[in-house]
Amino acid sequence: MIKKNSILVYALLLVSNFSFSQHKNKKVLFIIVDGISADVLEKIETPNLDAIALKGGYTRAYVGGEKGGYSQTPTISAVGYNSLLTGTWVNKHNVWGNGIKKPNYKYWSIFRYAQEYKPSLKTAVFSTWLDNRTKLIGEGLLETGSHQLNYHFDGFEHDTINFPHGNDRDYIRKIDEHVTNEAARYIKAKAPDLSWVYLEYTDDMGHQFGDSDQFYDAIRLMDDQVGRLWKALQFRIKNHNEDWEIYITTDHGRNADTGKGHGGQTDRERLTWMVTNSKNLNQYFKESEPAIVDILPTMLQSLDIKPTKAQLWELDGTSITGKVSLTNAKAVLNDTTLEITWKALEKEGKVKIWLSTTNTFAEGKNDPYFFKVKSKIGSEKVSININELPSDLYKVVIEGKHNAINTWIRKKIVN
Repeated sequence: MIKKNSILVYALLLVSNFSFSQHKNKKVLFIIVDGISADVLEKIETPNLDAIALKGGYTRAYVGGEKGGYSQTPTISAVGYNSLLTGTWVNKHNVWGNGIKKPNYKYWSIFRYAQEYKPSLKTAVFSTWLDNRTKLIGEGLLETGSHQLNYHFDGFEHDTINFPHGNDRDYIRKIDEHVTNEAARYIKAKAPDLSWVYLEYTDDMGHQFGDSDQFYDAIRLMDDQVGRLWKALQFRIKNHNEDWEIYITTDHGRNADTGKGHGGQTDRERLTWMVTNSKNLNQYFKESEPAIVDILPTMLQSLDIKPTKAQLWELDGTSITGKVSLTNAKAVLNDTTLEITWKALEKEGKVKIWLSTTNTFAEGKNDPYFFKVKSKIGSEKVSININELPSDLYKVVIEGKHNAINTWIRKKIVN
């Protein structure tokens, strides 16, 4: 029989444990599986991705920036990875191809945000491509603040002894398996706060065989690999009472005629997808087609990382979880008037419109923004006279209650 005092103590412990559980820090794993357009994924059986989506959601998504606009972004692998890592399109992060020649590290990766604002967070990368860590994240470089990951497992594509290379690219399959198994082991044992897993083999089969049984089999293998990672997360959740979010996506689609190529702006090359277990998905995720740049602001929110306003106003993404006021900023220049539009996700409230005529953020400085007007969010449009601000560039920020979105206007120079 439990005595009265024991009941009181037990009740206090329950309240204490409940309070603690409500303030658990989230841990985030994001996975990029290379080169799978949404139309292909949707016709292949992927039981592990399906199980994760049942916990949260699945949506079609896109890469490639604004088609035909200033932020149009090549649908190329490293370009897509960096759009996810920085939450920006190519006109900002400056990675135009897999050579990764001159990244603009002023647009921080999620790992640098973690180090600078929450250095207690433990980070890890598991990758079938070394350049993800050394060039895109820029681990240890002066330009990235010399930041270091807590753990990495990569570079095996350069190991020709344990992974003999062949034209069939089967060594990449073996490396993906090696990377997956170590990621599952390490997550289960160490539970880093922020982890990235990158797997390549699906893209190799796409390039070699296009829309084919070989490509589809590679996707089935990828789903099995994701299942192993998901099982590791489930172990941590069950046995350590941890709060985990997983975000899985791809970096580009495939061309329409054969499925072998990518890099352009056709609908299928831009067509991607997202899977997550998050239970806090918002209207933007559920009713729109989000972009690869939306994952970074989502992870910032999950990890309770709070960048400066200047950094937030440069992000091209919108969080797919939590409260969001507006999305889809657009601006058109008509002589001396800027016609600005947005999509409102709230019926009531105001937005503030800010303008800057410089882009010194790209040089590591903050741009001066001028407040122009306040408008009802539900109007979804406003006109601004810019006679007093002549410029070849206008950076527009639309600030709502829960988030801000941006767009640029560049005047066409006539020679």
